[in-house]
Amino acid sequence: MLDKPESFQTDMSHRDGVFISTYGCQMNVNDTERMYSLLEMVNYEPVNTPDQANLIIINSCSVREKPVHKVHSEVGRYRKMKEANPKLRIGVAGCVAQQEKKRLMEDMPIIDFVIGTDAIDQLPDVVGRVRDQGEKLVSAKFEHGKPYQIETLNRNPGVSTFVNITKGCDNFCTFCVVPFTRGRERSRSYAELVADVNTLTQRGVKEVTLLGQNVNSYKSVEGYDFGALLKGLATETDIQRIRYTTSHPKDFNRELVQIMQDHREKICEYVHLPVQAGNSEVLERMNRGYTREEYIEKAQMILDTMPGATLSTDIIVGFPGETEQQFEDTLSLLDIVPYESIYAFKYSPRPFTKAARWEDQLTEQEKSDRLQRLFDKHNEIAFGMAKKYEGQSLKVLVEGQDPETEKYYGRSTQNKTVYFEGTGDLTGQTVDVLIREAFPQTLRGRLLL
Repeated sequence: MLDKPESFQTDMSHRDGVFISTYGCQMNVNDTERMYSLLEMVNYEPVNTPDQANLIIINSCSVREKPVHKVHSEVGRYRKMKEANPKLRIGVAGCVAQQEKKRLMEDMPIIDFVIGTDAIDQLPDVVGRVRDQGEKLVSAKFEHGKPYQIETLNRNPGVSTFVNITKGCDNFCTFCVVPFTRGRERSRSYAELVADVNTLTQRGVKEVTLLGQNVNSYKSVEGYDFGALLKGLATETDIQRIRYTTSHPKDFNRELVQIMQDHREKICEYVHLPVQAGNSEVLERMNRGYTREEYIEKAQMILDTMPGATLSTDIIVGFPGETEQQFEDTLSLLDIVPYESIYAFKYSPRPFTKAARWEDQLTEQEKSDRLQRLFDKHNEIAFGMAKKYEGQSLKVLVEGQDPETEKYYGRSTQNKTVYFEGTGDLTGQTVDVLIREAFPQTLRGRLLL
């Protein structure tokens, strides 16, 4: 267990408020929960709005464009609060903090501390020194040589929660800043993860989502790969459901899919398989490590090995040098691979990446046009694919009840959000729901008794 830092002297009769503003991926969401848990140990309590806080942290993301501008803008909104409240301390965490480091405080002197993605566990000590000694601190060094050992911290994990299994990335895709903001890839130990999930199930968690920039490149110090980890969690813990994100096509193999099929009673039949582009030349410039044809073969292998599995993907449009014909190849991929959902973005240059230095950048208008065309095409396909669920009975893990409609909601094994009416307390139960209406992302149905 983590100990309270000796340097942090707390007055247990008073609890200060902390507000954390979070941007970006599920890794950041999970990091925010970890920060709240660490600060709770040293007598901070979460508050709903920044004006209630004596500590504000911006947990930033640098994957999309203009992330530093967002941090500047948000910090600017807190200037008057700090003038009115001399006890208020402001910090920046996350990928922008890792990327910009001390430049953030040089540009915005009202910031009191900056912590990088490897320094989250130092947060209580950093906050204590800032608060009690009036220091201004930057803690943003990578700890490449140390094992990746953390304890999953979650104040109220609920029915479903996230578990980090890897951090960082070694792929160096030419568009991606993650290796520079999250560091080189490291994996947690197999034994630690099994123990972690067992502890969460004892706290009432029914489902875990395994997190990493590239989960299927997981390799533990004990020699377990990702497939072995999935099998171990399915057989050595009482967790009811296992999900994961995000996987890399080049590391996806038949053995992994067969393990998913063999343990389908626990491992969800949903695979998020980012393609990024549907043209082999663009994929090569992206340094993705596979061709269009190889990707299609792997997608088909998943569907053949796991009948009824669902796929989703990430796509970047307007990559430097992307021609109209190359974009058409991406569009045509939607006719071949049955993606039930896509997450698509316009390319934006990121600091330190190769693609940001290339001269053949597309205009914003070209990128916006292609993004809209991609969404239009997928919408035509997705509504048709969703109709197959109508009349089906799906097993839904109930996550809660909507306070306005009083309808229960949860997710199916296909990662569809399902709404239905029910009586009693169904939260945490797995129930059968007959689907009456189906849309690309949500389903509506009737509880089967």
